[in-house]
Amino acid sequence: MIDGVMTKKLKVVPDERGRLMECLRNDDDLFLGFGQFYMTTTFPGVVKGWHLHEAQFDNIVCVKGMIKLVLHDAREGSATRGQTDEFFLGEHNPLLVRVPSGIWHGWKCVSPEEAYIVNAPTEVYKYDAPDQQELPHDSPEIPYDWNVKLR
Repeated sequence: MIDGVMTKKLKVVPDERGRLMECLRNDDDLFLGFGQFYMTTTFPGVVKGWHLHEAQFDNIVCVKGMIKLVLHDAREGSATRGQTDEFFLGEHNPLLVRVPSGIWHGWKCVSPEEAYIVNAPTEVYKYDAPDQQELPHDSPEIPYDWNVKLR
């Protein structure tokens, strides 16, 4: 796994009323702090990425549908520089992925329905000075093919 990336297998507790799933707690080993909390969606087959933050860590959970979250380490001096990791998360694999600052990341909705993603980044979004760099999903700077891979 890319240096600094952490995951937390999420526990779903069902009962006759529905389900409960804790995503992130301030007593978790991977908790660093809280800036804000937001929800975003992605339509089937759509790729959102690439994004990189200089200061912010992301804590990403897909709560409905499924996504393929891809991380690429381009950090100078990193022990895992050049490494690319894939995570499949969502309804069929409840997982939180902590994405450190300096890591390029993006996701593709791989479910037949819209995916709902929640994120608890460590920093507040600054509208006048966003901590975000972007590249197109097919940028030659990141050698990754978003197509389905048959194993």
